[in-house]
Amino acid sequence: MRARVDELLATKDEVAQGVPQATRNQRAKGKLTVRERIDLLFDEGTFREIEQLRRHRATGFGLEDKRPHTDGVITGWGKVWGRTVFVYAHDFRIFGGSLGEAHAEKIHKVMDLAEAAGAPLVSLSDGAGARIQEGVTALAGYGGIFRRNVQASGVIPQISVMLGPCAGGATYSPALTDFVFMVRDISQMYITGPDVVKSVTGETITHDGLGGAEVHAAVSGAAGFLHDNEADCIEDVRHLLSLLPSNNRELPPVELSEDPPDRRNEALLDLVPADPNRAYDMRKVIEEIVDDADFFEVHASWATNILCGLARLDGHVVGVVANQPASFAGVLDINASEKAARFVQLCDAFSIPLVTLVDVPGFLPGRDQEHEGIIRHGAKLLYAYCNATVPRIQLILRKAYGGAYIVMDSRSIGTDISYAWPTNEIAVMGAEGAANVVFRREIAAADDPEAARQQRIKEYQEELMHPYYAAERGLVDDVIDPALTRSTLIDALAMLRAKHTRLPARKHGNPPV
Repeated sequence: MRARVDELLATKDEVAQGVPQATRNQRAKGKLTVRERIDLLFDEGTFREIEQLRRHRATGFGLEDKRPHTDGVITGWGKVWGRTVFVYAHDFRIFGGSLGEAHAEKIHKVMDLAEAAGAPLVSLSDGAGARIQEGVTALAGYGGIFRRNVQASGVIPQISVMLGPCAGGATYSPALTDFVFMVRDISQMYITGPDVVKSVTGETITHDGLGGAEVHAAVSGAAGFLHDNEADCIEDVRHLLSLLPSNNRELPPVELSEDPPDRRNEALLDLVPADPNRAYDMRKVIEEIVDDADFFEVHASWATNILCGLARLDGHVVGVVANQPASFAGVLDINASEKAARFVQLCDAFSIPLVTLVDVPGFLPGRDQEHEGIIRHGAKLLYAYCNATVPRIQLILRKAYGGAYIVMDSRSIGTDISYAWPTNEIAVMGAEGAANVVFRREIAAADDPEAARQQRIKEYQEELMHPYYAAERGLVDDVIDPALTRSTLIDALAMLRAKHTRLPARKHGNPPV
């Protein structure tokens, strides 16, 4: 027995070390090895690997003579902040991390285990796509992954960490997961590579220019997080996991905070200008309100006119959706609607209460927006809020005009509590635009059209846009002192903590896509 154990340990040690030249090649690309990445992800000494000795059984094209253990993917589970998390991680040193039959079956198994155990799944992706030598069985392996991604959606958190190339059909797995992390200079995702693009369209483009981390973080919106190096990236994955429940049957973890729940927010009186046309940074408002100014933003570089992220209020996790007046005046457009809709759905799936901070002038007008589907995309956000059953609180800071006011979780679409600051302006449109429409003929016929216009603007503001108009009609529950914002939100969330909503009996809805 001792001899057999010694043989086993020597084999496992050899597998863990890998081929020295392949390791040197990996480091030459500025990348960590797969086991170094796993060590960064998990609490020290907690990772348990499964199917370490698995080998492929394919033949042809010389594969029968090359059968390394693991088959290019490490699978298993460990602890992150003391809670179980599952992982599969491509090993680029073996077959370029490409996916074959055995490789896929290992991933299928760990995905099934994660769902059965009710624990998050993290993929550390660094692979060259389907293993060409194995033909259609490799493609079928991807199909099994995609099916499991969808099956586990809304059941367990799924996080994709792109640490190398990802091309072709393989890109659809990260697209189906809840969060995608990318690292500058080493991460790429694209359906067709630069060579194919050039042969088909004649366009010359680099790998990073086509599907690099910057592109997907700021242009396509496919990546929610962008980092400069792998260590920082994986540390943020750990932080994200600390904010998420293990599954949809649990609540997010509560963390005791030394930030007093009744802390006053006097800074807000100076942060937000009363003039609705003056810009300010909504991030500073959020940081002033939440515990320890810790706002973990998602998609920070994409659709910057709206902010989405996770934070804590009195130790309890909340999802924050907020218009950003510092970017395009905080207007809602196609990308902003899609970004917020996906985030609202995520929070609702994992029992994370929603706090919506409103300062919105409306939807972005224009031919391009209309032709590209602002109606359809705006409806995604509307559907997500209307369908959400988690506690929902709306806070209107300044302007809230037209359909954008309704869509930003108004009372009429089901928010539980609506608050407003004394600077709020809730109306169909701004006073100037309303006066120009309602009193158009009267203004044109006046001896002094500009004076008449200004008079009508003032009247419209006094009649329909004063701070208490919506509160008088029950569309706002209370107009509050901005300095009491934090304590007011915390008290309301505590009241709503046991909220339970019954949905109509149906197989599923048919949301706009």
